Amino acid sequence: MYATLIAGLGNPGRSYAGTRHNLGFVIVDALAAAERLSWKHESRFDAEVARWESRPGVTRWLVKPQTFMNECSRTLGRLIDFYKVPIDDLTVAYDDFTIDVGLVKISVRGSSGGHNGIANLLKHLGNGFSRFRLGINSPRPADMDIADFVLGKFSPSEQFIIDQTLPTFVSSLCLLLDQGPDRAMNILNRRKKWQQPSVITAPLLSSTIAGKKIP
Repeated sequence: MYATLIAGLGNPGRSYAGTRHNLGFVIVDALAAAERLSWKHESRFDAEVARWESRPGVTRWLVKPQTFMNECSRTLGRLIDFYKVPIDDLTVAYDDFTIDVGLVKISVRGSSGGHNGIANLLKHLGNGFSRFRLGINSPRPADMDIADFVLGKFSPSEQFIIDQTLPTFVSSLCLLLDQGPDRAMNILNRRKKWQQPSVITAPLLSSTIAGKKIP
């Protein structure tokens, strides 16, 4: 049996729901809904997990760490050890304030970019995991602290973009999982500006979710 981990980063609790910093939770929730997966709380990992038998012999575990963002390596480290998952079979979805809202970029190496969750993973797990970086950047007051921005909720116009783009985010994540980071980077990292999608572009749509409506 071959196992991989797909983690969405966020902070637990109702007060953080709907904030920009919890966009990682949103994408794994959408993927779980598309695949009709059920979440289960696993106290031994301090996480919500969903098991996805994506194809024979391959188990993908969707994960929402229930630690706070800057301690997420505690959850993912336990899962990696338990399921014997190599670091390059870990994919992490998270918000990135250096990327415009509605866009996504893929990377494997590099710094944390100021993201506390990624900094924690780099410190305790090392480099080499795939990063599914969800853009949250949009105009904000010059004197607004970045922490206040990322912990704030999306504006109505931003939320519209997120809602419209969510199916494309899911298909893009499946592209990364199915075809690897090099192929995903070649396709996804070229996008420079958000455009309202009319349909999901066929080459990006994973066969596992084709024809399924994402709530």
